[in-house]
Amino acid sequence: MTLPPQRPSRRRRSAPAGAAPGGPLAQPPDPLLPWSRLTDSLHYNLSEGLIWLGDQRVLTLGADWFGDLRRELVQQLGVAAARALLTRLGHGAGCRDAQMALRLHGAGGIRDVIFAGVQFHALQGSVGVVPVTYDVDVEAGRCHLEFEWKNSVEVQVQTEQVAAGALNGGDPACWMELGYSSGFLSTCMGQPIVVRELSCRAAGALVCRCVAKPAAEWGLDSDDPASMQPVLPDVGLPGDAGAAGAAGAAPQVIGRSASFVTLMHRIRRVATTQATVLLLGESGVGKSAFARELHRASHRAHKPLLEVNCAALPETLLEAELFGVEKGAFTGAQASRAGRFEEAAGGAIFLDEIGSLSLTAQGKLLRVLQSQQYERLGSSQLRQADVRIIAATNEDLERAVRDGRFRLDLFFRLNVVPITIPPLRERRDDLPLLLAHLLQRFGALHGRNVPGFTARALRVLLSHHWPGNIRELENVIERGVILADEGAPLDLAQLFTVDITFAQAGLLSLRSDGDLGAPFDSVAGTGAPADWALALLDAPHGGLFAVEDALVTAAVAQAGGNVAQAARSLKITRAQIDHRLKRLAARAAG
Repeated sequence: MTLPPQRPSRRRRSAPAGAAPGGPLAQPPDPLLPWSRLTDSLHYNLSEGLIWLGDQRVLTLGADWFGDLRRELVQQLGVAAARALLTRLGHGAGCRDAQMALRLHGAGGIRDVIFAGVQFHALQGSVGVVPVTYDVDVEAGRCHLEFEWKNSVEVQVQTEQVAAGALNGGDPACWMELGYSSGFLSTCMGQPIVVRELSCRAAGALVCRCVAKPAAEWGLDSDDPASMQPVLPDVGLPGDAGAAGAAGAAPQVIGRSASFVTLMHRIRRVATTQATVLLLGESGVGKSAFARELHRASHRAHKPLLEVNCAALPETLLEAELFGVEKGAFTGAQASRAGRFEEAAGGAIFLDEIGSLSLTAQGKLLRVLQSQQYERLGSSQLRQADVRIIAATNEDLERAVRDGRFRLDLFFRLNVVPITIPPLRERRDDLPLLLAHLLQRFGALHGRNVPGFTARALRVLLSHHWPGNIRELENVIERGVILADEGAPLDLAQLFTVDITFAQAGLLSLRSDGDLGAPFDSVAGTGAPADWALALLDAPHGGLFAVEDALVTAAVAQAGGNVAQAARSLKITRAQIDHRLKRLAARAAG
C-alpha cells in the first residue's frame, strides 16, 4: 500500500536564522533540537526482547551482519538489482521516520523536522550527517540541501569486502542511505526529492558529499528508479481485498504481528466452509470480534450473525430463547415468537461462554446440532436449522469434560475447527496500531482532541502485561481520553489508577549521558537533572507536584501495588504516601 507523502503546515516560512538561502549553516546541527524529545521515545524491554522507537519496533544488528546480507544480495541478484532493493528499503524506512519526525517536531516548522533526520541517522548508528547548506521552502516547493556523511556503515562494509576480495572497488557504496534520505525529505516536502552522492569515500573520495533537490530539477534518470516513490507498510488487515464479504463491511479486527497474521490465515481458510468453529482464548481477547470477522468473510455474510451470551440465559428460558415459543406454551406466552435459530436462518449463531451451559441445556443443544432440526416450545412441528454455529469459551473444555461439567459428545460436535485467539501480550507488535485506532475511536466518541501519548506513558503501554487483554486496553484508553486535557498527550496519571501493576522488570530507556538505565534514572554522579524531570517541568501540569506524582506512581508500580512497601522505598510514612495517593487520584479525576 503506497501512501502519499505527508506535508507539513503550508504556512509560509522564511529562511531560518543562521542559514541564508543556499548559504552555509552558521551553527552545527547538534544544538538545533533537544535530543531528549527523541531519546525519550526510545525504550528497551529486555524481559520481552523488545526495543521501541516511539511506536515502531526496532532491531539492533551488527555491521558485520549487514555486510553479509549486502554481499549475499549482490551475489544472488547482481549489483544493479541489489542496489535497487536496498535503496527501496531505505526509502521506505525514511518515509516512516519522517512521519515520526513530523509528529515530534512538526509544530516547530520544516527546519526542525528535517534536522530531526540528522538525529535519526545518528541514533540508528548508520551514518553521521554534517549539514553544509540549507534552502527549503515548502510553500514554494523549493528544496536544496547539501550535506556530508561521516562514518557510513555502508562505506565500512564495502571497504572491508573490497579489501577481502569479495567485491570490486571504485563504486559508490551508500545505496540505502540515499534511499533513506530521499524518502525522509520526500515525506517532509510532500513531493519527490532525490538525493545524489557527488562523491563517496568508498570510491576513493575524501568525503561522502550529497545534494538533495526535487526530482523535477534532476530530470528523469534511470539511475534513481527506487527514489521516486514512497514505500510505506500496509497497516490494514491482511487479506482484506479477497475477503470483504458480501456486505463490504470494515474489518472488525486490526493487527500485523506474526501471531495475528497466522490467526487470520486460519480464519480465512475456515470462513468459506460450513464447519462449526470453536474459538478459544483468555477473557477479553476479542473472541466476539473475531467471530464477526469470520462471518464477514463467509458465504453467509449477507445473512445475520446473532450473538447469544450463554452465561446470561437462565436455564428455564434457554429453550424458548434459542428455538422459539408457540402461543400458550406456558403462562404468559401471549403470542408465538421465533427463536434465535429461526431468526438467523441462512446465517450464523455465535454462542459465547458455551462452557457455562448446564448439562440439561447442553443436551438440548446437542440434539439440534446432530439432527439439524428443532421445535418451538409448545409445538410438534419440526423446523430446519439452517445456521452455522460459532462457539466461544475461555474455559478448558477438555478439563470440564473430565470434571463432568461438559458433555463429551457436545465437545466433539463443537470442536470441529478449534481456533485459539492469542492474548495481547503475545501480540505486542499490534499495540501501536491498536493504540492509534482506540485513541481515534474514543476521541471521536467523547469529542476530545488527544494527539497521542507521552513517552513514559507509551513506554508503559507497550510493556504492560495486559492480563485483561483487549478489553483492558480499551478501558485504559477510554479512561485516558475522558480525563485528558484538550490538545495534550495522555500521561500515566490519566491512563492508570495507582493500584495497577505493570511490569517494569527489564524496562530500560536511553539516559541523557547516552547510557541505558531505568526509565526514571538520573545521571549518576554528574549532578545533571534527568531527562524525565526536565520533561515534567515542561508538561502542562509540571512542577514539584508532578515530580512527586511520578515518584509515587513509580514506587507503587515497583512494589506491585503494595502501598506500605512503596512508602518504605520512598523513605516516608504510610500516612504520607496515602495523602499523596489521594491527591494524585483527585488530580486525575479532574
